[in-house]
Amino acid sequence: MLEYLQKGITEEFVQYMVVAGILRIIIWLFFGYTIYSTLKLIKKENQCILPSQAWFVALPFFNIYWNFEVVRRLSDSLNNEFYDRQIEVEENPTRRSGMLFAWTFLLSNIPLPPFILVTIGLLHLVYFVTYWVKIAQHRSLLKLHIGHYGLDYKFEDKQTYEN
Repeated sequence: MLEYLQKGITEEFVQYMVVAGILRIIIWLFFGYTIYSTLKLIKKENQCILPSQAWFVALPFFNIYWNFEVVRRLSDSLNNEFYDRQIEVEENPTRRSGMLFAWTFLLSNIPLPPFILVTIGLLHLVYFVTYWVKIAQHRSLLKLHIGHYGLDYKFEDKQTYEN
């Protein structure tokens, strides 16, 4: 097998790369689970993406495109749910950090000079973690609200009862 590889690439290096690839997919699966569990807390009428579609973020190469869809649709879903529940959060929650994550991921998959790829890779890591934390924070906020008011909470304006 090694006769097909470039000179200087050892079998040990190939094994490290395979392990790194498997670890990367496992991390993406945990990330997908965070998105999935967040979407499961959102009422069906407010979802712009199905929870089962969150797992596509773990598919290599396809996720380059799918990250942009997840960012947009998850943000819209959270926006709809928070509006229905009258929870005050920033408009389009998670969209800004998500777009930074998606763009740096796209750029990290373009063959560029190594020093640029290392810089983009570090930025991508920071934005990936930031986006993941933002999603987890909004999931926690939804869990707290659901725990206090219930899953089928719908804000009703008190003025409608007074008139």
